[in-house]
Amino acid sequence: MATARLSRLHVGGALECVHHYGRPTPRRFPVACDGHLLARPRGVAVCPHRHSPVLFYSTTGFSMSSKKLLVDVDCGVDDAQAIMMALAAPYVEVLGITCVHGNTNVENVCKNTLRVLQACNRLEIPVFRGAAKPILGNVISAGNFHGQDGLGDAPDPNAPGLDMLQMEGAVPALIRIVNENPGEVSLVATAPLTNLALAVRMEPSFPSKLKGLYIMGGNTESRGNTTVCAEFNFAADPEAAYIVLNDFQCPTYIAGWEFTCYSKLPWSWCDDWLAQESEKAHFMARIFRHSMKESHSERSQTEMVDGMGFVSCDSYAMAAAIDDTFVTESNQMAVSVELTGTHTRGMMILDTLGMLKITHKAFVMRKVNMVRFEQMMMDALK
Repeated sequence: MATARLSRLHVGGALECVHHYGRPTPRRFPVACDGHLLARPRGVAVCPHRHSPVLFYSTTGFSMSSKKLLVDVDCGVDDAQAIMMALAAPYVEVLGITCVHGNTNVENVCKNTLRVLQACNRLEIPVFRGAAKPILGNVISAGNFHGQDGLGDAPDPNAPGLDMLQMEGAVPALIRIVNENPGEVSLVATAPLTNLALAVRMEPSFPSKLKGLYIMGGNTESRGNTTVCAEFNFAADPEAAYIVLNDFQCPTYIAGWEFTCYSKLPWSWCDDWLAQESEKAHFMARIFRHSMKESHSERSQTEMVDGMGFVSCDSYAMAAAIDDTFVTESNQMAVSVELTGTHTRGMMILDTLGMLKITHKAFVMRKVNMVRFEQMMMDALK
């Protein structure tokens, strides 16, 4: 029987299987856009014609080389959506998930992360407890948008216990895992940046060993969703955001608040998304019910930019980490964070004039491939 290897995937297209029974015989068959046909241990896929391992070829598409991710979350519903997106990508390896204060307290964040992994049957992925409060000051309230527990206050009597957490803390785990995989790990941060700031303070060389950093946070038009001028993740720990944006010299990609609003999906699409017949879709429908109701509140309508719709904020940063072609337009510029303003503390600064003399420039997302985004979101719940 022939061994198999994966070459390149043409999303939504077809692959050729070439059998090694004497003379190779090309056969073509459709491949699901989610690539689930390829999701086999060690990349072995089964041909529907002969039920045997096969060799795949495709002359178009994007690279199927494995991507290693670390994910830092304050697991609310949109963090859950981002995690599920990563777990659905067959060419992505999630090395660990670190937890931090944010949408809810860090204990709930840990519980929620384990619940998401259980829903995806991926409890083998290690989860680490991180910072319970910001570097300076007090924890700020995230409000009730994601519910008090962060996952819509949806009962889950079979939720995994905190005994499934790793004994190692989040910050040493980040440093260790990146040291074990230098230059190979992309870090996706969808929460206040406390863990990342502590990591660079403990190990200054930490950022230089990352392949890339993908952040959901900050804002570009001084539109606040927590304070007058600040987005929640940066407002929750401005000092941490300042440290990360100034000390991390690796390639950095930022999905800011206004950008995610401009890239929203219609609620009718969300209805179809949740209507998929799968356990993951049923899980998402349960935990998302509260947030969907909150999205139509007067407060949410005031916060939202450019009209109403479904905004899965954290999923944009995750999609960029998964697919190198996802971001179609960005501004490359130095960025920082305001720390002292009465109304602007936590607001992201865009140094369009080069006055801050910062050499490192981040990629601030402006436009993305929304067709690809819809597909990755759909795949997450299959």
